[in-house]
Amino acid sequence: MFGIYLKRELGRRKKAALVIALGLALGIALVITVNSVSAGMTQAQDKVLQSLYGLGTDMTVTKARTAPSANSSGGPRFEFDAKGEDDDTEQSSDRVSTQGGQALKAALVTQVAGQKGVAAAVGALTLNVTKVDGSFTQGKAQSSSGTGGNGGQGGPGGSGGSTAAPQVQGGGASFDVNSYSVAGVDVTDQDLGPLASSKITSGVTFTAAQTNAKVAVVSKSYAKEKSYKVGSTLTISSTKYKIIGIATPDSSDSTTDVYLPLKQAQTLADAADQVTTIYVKATDSQQIDTVKATIQKNISGTTVTTSADLAETVSGSLSTASDLATSVGKWLSIAVLVAAFLVAALLTSSAVSRRVREFGTLKALGWPSRRVTRQVVGESMVNGLLGGALGIALGLAAAYTVTAISPKLTAELGSTGGGGGMGGGPGGGGPGQQSASNTMEIALSAPVSVTTIALAVGLAVAGGLIAGAMGGWRASRMRPADALRSVS
Repeated sequence: MFGIYLKRELGRRKKAALVIALGLALGIALVITVNSVSAGMTQAQDKVLQSLYGLGTDMTVTKARTAPSANSSGGPRFEFDAKGEDDDTEQSSDRVSTQGGQALKAALVTQVAGQKGVAAAVGALTLNVTKVDGSFTQGKAQSSSGTGGNGGQGGPGGSGGSTAAPQVQGGGASFDVNSYSVAGVDVTDQDLGPLASSKITSGVTFTAAQTNAKVAVVSKSYAKEKSYKVGSTLTISSTKYKIIGIATPDSSDSTTDVYLPLKQAQTLADAADQVTTIYVKATDSQQIDTVKATIQKNISGTTVTTSADLAETVSGSLSTASDLATSVGKWLSIAVLVAAFLVAALLTSSAVSRRVREFGTLKALGWPSRRVTRQVVGESMVNGLLGGALGIALGLAAAYTVTAISPKLTAELGSTGGGGGMGGGPGGGGPGQQSASNTMEIALSAPVSVTTIALAVGLAVAGGLIAGAMGGWRASRMRPADALRSVS
């Protein structure tokens, strides 16, 4: 009897049922869209942080670089001696300097790894190589590139280089200054560190036996710019390195141009047994703050930076859109959903009021109030489920549209200040120091999880129950006399 009556009443009131269902559908669709876009924002932020931080890295340990003294020249200097007074002399010189924070003793890597809550720790050395190629005539020419420890890199790919004004004594000079970034990698553990967030798409990566081998891996963007391929030779400060692999970052352009075994990078920079960054993985992601505090307490003079610290430095359209999705979008979806529930309840109550004769007659025939209420709630539940189905369809369509369009968002990565942040990652300004922001472009997607679908179904049921409760309450208060008065 319940099913037959329910089917008949819904068939008679198709228009009213559709209006109620559509109201709920719009609210549920908005909730799905906001949740899926927010999830896409989170994924995009994770990609940005992962590309900087290294896959599996929970935090980094660095040390702030000390301020230069008043008598410091502030940048690398290059000396060139012309061999003849009238002849042009082609010369080339490389200046290798450490990037990022102040160098740490390599022994600290073992000390950090031994701290409670640390699963693994590896060291890396980030360098900047400033290369000068020039032609000099009639005497001695001297130049100062004016690039500091962070100089030269022009963003991802590191090909921006820097320019310098030559200082010439008794002659003329014409030269080019270019910079690129180098990261020294612990080849015995590549699951952490600057190379962890990239895949070798051509050639091979380092082996554990190549701790001091003259081999290199270069980023895809740098290889394309310099026409390098597997088997090519790269020369740094007169040392030749064989390129064994091309690395492609998982999520964005690489901020490191060249990867070398850690010992080779230390030799180039004359920084034996030193690192600039220690990459740390915690045993439990829920204990990251505790591990950070432990390291800072037990190893003085260091700065520990977590992904949460780094996330605070991300700005640009990605950050703005994420803030809107999590604040304005959340409250907007809640407001629309509450409005949809309220409208559904009012429409259901209004529809019940127009059925005074029907419900009064049923009560006169012996129907108890609970049976009438059950009938109204049943109709409302069907309307709620119908609205939920429509809302899920609309929400999925909206999420698919966002993913298909894949709007581009930019993320500008600044310094966390104090030398403690990852900044642009190895080679992109270096951990702990970044003089200029690094901009990345991320495609937005809107993934819909099973949890979101379950939430939508729950909201549909809740909407039906709320509307049914309102309508059932109204119906339960009707008396048979009301039916008689409606006839007269």
